[in-house]
Amino acid sequence: MGDYPDSVATTWNINVEAIAAESLAATDLLRASAFLHADGIPYDLIVSGARELGEAIQQHLAEVENDPLAFLTLLEPLKRYSLVRPEASEQTYSVHRLVQAVVKTNLGEAAARQWAERIVRVVTQAYPNADDFNNWPECQRLLLHAQAAATAVQHYRFDFSEAGLLLIRLGFYAQERGEYSTADPLYLQGLEIYKKALGDEHPHVALSLNNLAFLYKSQGRYAEAEPLYQQALALWQRLLGDEHPDVASSLNNLAALYDSQGRYAEAEPLYQQALALRQRLLGQEHPAVALSLNNLAALYRVQGRYGEAEPLLQQALALRQRLLGDEHPDVALSLNNLALLYYAKGRYAEAEPLYQQALALGQRLLGQEHPAVALSLNNLAALYYSQGRYAEAEPLYQQALALRKRLLGDEHPAVALSLNNLAALYQSQGRYAEAEPLLQQAFQISRNALGDNHPDVGICLGNLASLYVAQGRYSDAEPLFLEALSLFVQAVGQDHPYTTETINRLAKFVRTVIEAGQTQLLSDHPVTQALLQQLQSPSAKGS
Repeated sequence: MGDYPDSVATTWNINVEAIAAESLAATDLLRASAFLHADGIPYDLIVSGARELGEAIQQHLAEVENDPLAFLTLLEPLKRYSLVRPEASEQTYSVHRLVQAVVKTNLGEAAARQWAERIVRVVTQAYPNADDFNNWPECQRLLLHAQAAATAVQHYRFDFSEAGLLLIRLGFYAQERGEYSTADPLYLQGLEIYKKALGDEHPHVALSLNNLAFLYKSQGRYAEAEPLYQQALALWQRLLGDEHPDVASSLNNLAALYDSQGRYAEAEPLYQQALALRQRLLGQEHPAVALSLNNLAALYRVQGRYGEAEPLLQQALALRQRLLGDEHPDVALSLNNLALLYYAKGRYAEAEPLYQQALALGQRLLGQEHPAVALSLNNLAALYYSQGRYAEAEPLYQQALALRKRLLGDEHPAVALSLNNLAALYQSQGRYAEAEPLLQQAFQISRNALGDNHPDVGICLGNLASLYVAQGRYSDAEPLFLEALSLFVQAVGQDHPYTTETINRLAKFVRTVIEAGQTQLLSDHPVTQALLQQLQSPSAKGS
């Protein structure tokens, strides 16, 4: 019984036995509670799952809808024997961990397994899908109990489909919060359970492969993500045929992976296939069609094909306004995307009101505390920064950073992005001492969350190198530029804009060192020496 004296355990044991003689419903509640987290067990979790928890609890709680005090009468005998501690104001109760241990021991292995299975079903039924941000508070409220149920899944090696669903939903919530190392094993275990429970050829298996691929893509693990996306696509095609909305979604996801890697020639036909398939199956007037238009436009934007991107973004915006009305989060997203295009083209006067509309709409619809609001604040700040309106940009960048920390946690990749942006602002103002710790934090967060080989890590290295150049710290800058270049070549290939931009920055750096008369500080790295030779050649000097 852990660190407690035997006399304490004996006392609890006597109390547990006394309850068993007095009330079967209360006894069953205690048994169920032994497999949840000890603290803050919500009344409504038990009430909503009563059907899974046996006849005694179900009958006792049948009157809860008409009599809210019915649950308290169930707790009363447990409270009298000090086995639970109700928190009426919170509508929760707690159980001492030693009581949980006593109950589990008294049950024996077979009965303990049965009660653990019941709790897994109850929690799975209650735990929502985190794909809707509005569900996040409920995900968080039930998180410790879902984790306790997941521990039971692993301990008893449950392989029924609800057990798989619970692990996958927990994994998805962790992924959305940027907790990728937590999500990975949950997804893998959930997928294995689905395969055992449902067989390899099942839509849930395809969806799980897709989720795992998305996680790996988010981490920059592109080589691992690609075969999973391809397996998911092939599985959906076998199960559902080529003409199905899920196949269109799968094509879109594979295209997005190629897009992230700068494999634009491979991404474009898949985006186009997904768009055409959605138009055929769902009609021209459907939100999924607007999403496809938006994705194709984003691909054109990063390639500098602004003339092709703009009409698609305008179509997507108009379609969303028609289908969803002006007051919808997807409309705010479209306004933001159109503003991004105008920003990229230097059409700042057109971008600004769209960013402001997107921000105001997000705040109205989603509240002040939402990741989409942080994104809007960040984008508006970036616009002001590009215009040299630093006094207006800084508070918006700071708000976006604080909001992301509150909503997503200090270690989320989006927090690193905000730190990078704020550091760039400080660097532009010559506030180097303030910029450096922010860039170092961004680097650590990106590396911890995404791994050593993610493009975001390369971006952080390049930004830190640029700061060192601005400070004249040439010996510190060069290895970071070279590390970023090596990372980009490995992660996204020679032809990706990240790679070509880094080569340009490295060349600019070498030119700066030449002009400063400090070439003795440069290393003998082949790339550096090739650039040095090129820039010191007579043709370079004459240009």
